[in-house]
Amino acid sequence: MEQQAAGGMPVGGDARAAAGRRPDDPPVDDLGSAVPLGGGPVRRVVSLVPSLTEAVAATAPHLLVGATDWCTHPAGLTATRIGGTKNPDVRRIAALAPDLVLANDEENRRPDLDALRAAGLPVWVTDIRTLEQAFTSLHRLLTAGCGLPRPAWLDAAEAAWADPGARALRPRRSAVVPIWRRPWMVLGRDTFAGDLLGRLGVDLLHTDRPDRYPAVPLPELLACEPDLVVLPDEPYRFTAVDGPEAFPGIPTALVSGRHLTWYGPSLTEAPAVLAAQLRADVPQA
Repeated sequence: MEQQAAGGMPVGGDARAAAGRRPDDPPVDDLGSAVPLGGGPVRRVVSLVPSLTEAVAATAPHLLVGATDWCTHPAGLTATRIGGTKNPDVRRIAALAPDLVLANDEENRRPDLDALRAAGLPVWVTDIRTLEQAFTSLHRLLTAGCGLPRPAWLDAAEAAWADPGARALRPRRSAVVPIWRRPWMVLGRDTFAGDLLGRLGVDLLHTDRPDRYPAVPLPELLACEPDLVVLPDEPYRFTAVDGPEAFPGIPTALVSGRHLTWYGPSLTEAPAVLAAQLRADVPQA
């Protein structure tokens, strides 16, 4: 959910994927799917996920040959653009002859990933819904998938989140977190962003809905009387003049969507950045 609305074991398929595996078996991704890497080193990577693009670029920039139009970090990225996360150009990706394509189960569409596999390309799919899963998944992707040493920034990110309670809002706040308007959509259950906010003292009000990103009409959002409204600048670009006016009388916090929803090097800064932004318009006890 980075830009659009509408070492451990695999995150998604842990025990199933690990059971009965031999040392020479191909590695498996977060969904427990084997990723055949061809036996040689990974030298060319295409990333369909902005945060994974940043993770590879910060670790081994020479590997990155293709990235989406939404991949904005690091600045000056020179990789070939291959379309969006929801509409990648399969032919252009295949022409780049990557040894590995990086994707995300939530961010990318299954038919596109199937088309890439049908073109003979190995696809590594991440599935990240908690901070712990992010750390485990990134470690495996970079080391087992890309064949790289564990990067120092990953250690720094784990250290930065070791004691988030010291930065958390006190008392804890109930919140709605819109990610889109027209229609209004909010963070619900089982999301990476919700896990980060929970560690910083923010409890989401719509985790009882069946959808992870439920559409909730504005009158209903107002009726639940949140302590706080958190407005990220992606996937919808909420600003000081586009968003807070819909919630009169309720404290609003404008936060960095990259630090809230990306898993990668941005995690090293995220606790401090988000904590400061959450406090900007919130009275403290």
